[in-house]
Amino acid sequence: MAARAPNPIDPGTTIGHVHLRTSDIDRVRAFYVDVLGFDVVTEARDVPGWGTTGDILFVSAGGYHHHLGFNTWKSAGGPPQPDGVAGLHHVAILYPTRAGLADAVRRLQAVDWPLRQLTDHGTHEAVYISDPDGNDLELYWDRPQEEWPRDAEGRLGFAGGDLDLDDLLTEV
Repeated sequence: MAARAPNPIDPGTTIGHVHLRTSDIDRVRAFYVDVLGFDVVTEARDVPGWGTTGDILFVSAGGYHHHLGFNTWKSAGGPPQPDGVAGLHHVAILYPTRAGLADAVRRLQAVDWPLRQLTDHGTHEAVYISDPDGNDLELYWDRPQEEWPRDAEGRLGFAGGDLDLDDLLTEV
């Protein structure tokens, strides 16, 4: 059940960017830039940070300073985060249109990237994948709010049905 905070933050607040550790900047660049189509904002090698040096990559969609940042400061050559530990569950990348989400799926299919889960949540359609470092991503688009499922009291009701991938791909 939803509950409003006693002293809520401004409802216009958004998440500006996510910064992730990577074991290999070149590998993560190939995925996020060459496959998903993000633009490179900044890329540098042997940059000081957090008491060490490493590589950095900042990428964006549409010229923002960066939506995703990656570094190797404490993770160069390291393994993915194991299951069973606390930490980030997934990063959600919101596409402005259903056609944009379909394009992302088409790009992934072109390189045989595994699609882990396809879900229609009612409020949004989502495709779940893992990036080259094992970070989980949710690629999704929101339905218009007036189409979101609600119960008799107007509370949001999430669904958990399967996403019709063939129907989604008709948007491409």
